[in-house]
Amino acid sequence: MPMPLWWGQINKRVFNPRAVRSGKWQVIHHVGRSSGRSYRTPLEAHEVDNGFMFTLVYGSRSDWVRNVMAAGAAKLDVDGNTVDLVEPQVVGAEEAFARLPAGTKRPPGFLRIGEFLMMRRADDEDE
Repeated sequence: MPMPLWWGQINKRVFNPRAVRSGKWQVIHHVGRSSGRSYRTPLEAHEVDNGFMFTLVYGSRSDWVRNVMAAGAAKLDVDGNTVDLVEPQVVGAEEAFARLPAGTKRPPGFLRIGEFLMMRRADDEDE
């Protein structure tokens, strides 16, 4: 079971704004599915073939994931660049680990993270 959603609510209001300002994390830009408001969420993104893989620490029910799934797209700030991403797809741990580059640190086992989000680069012509 991933981290409880109530902890995510605390994290969103207290720690995420600091993390965004710190510049140490990648930041995903997404739009609220009901409010239409723009949001920025710091997270850890791993580059994979044709896109990025995100560890869903709070599972696929977290607000940012639901927003991205509803919109079908998002933007990611990574290494000083903004990347347009499309086609969000929740994948299981086995598929995620098969796509992640060798040596990518896995989440601690006690977190029981079993869901990841895969997104393709919008400018990738191969798909």
